[in-house]
Amino acid sequence: MQKWPVQQAKARFSELLKACVADGPQMISRRGIDVAVLVPANEWRRLKRAAQPSLKQLLLTDDARAELTYATRGDPHRRQPVAET
Repeated sequence: MQKWPVQQAKARFSELLKACVADGPQMISRRGIDVAVLVPANEWRRLKRAAQPSLKQLLLTDDARAELTYATRGDPHRRQPVAET
């Protein structure tokens, strides 16, 4: 994976895109610290699909089978019957 400083990536963006498509992901750094990665769109879609669990996987997790909790109700406030005169 080639590393591109931000200024170089900005100045040579079309070359950065070509390298990404031809060689795969390209790292972008700012002041020597890696801050971003440019990946080809088809690889991004593949990674995104792989990261999302299916509905079946979600329903089979322990979190999906937790006991339901309900709010407790307080003592009912009932009106006192009105005395007839």
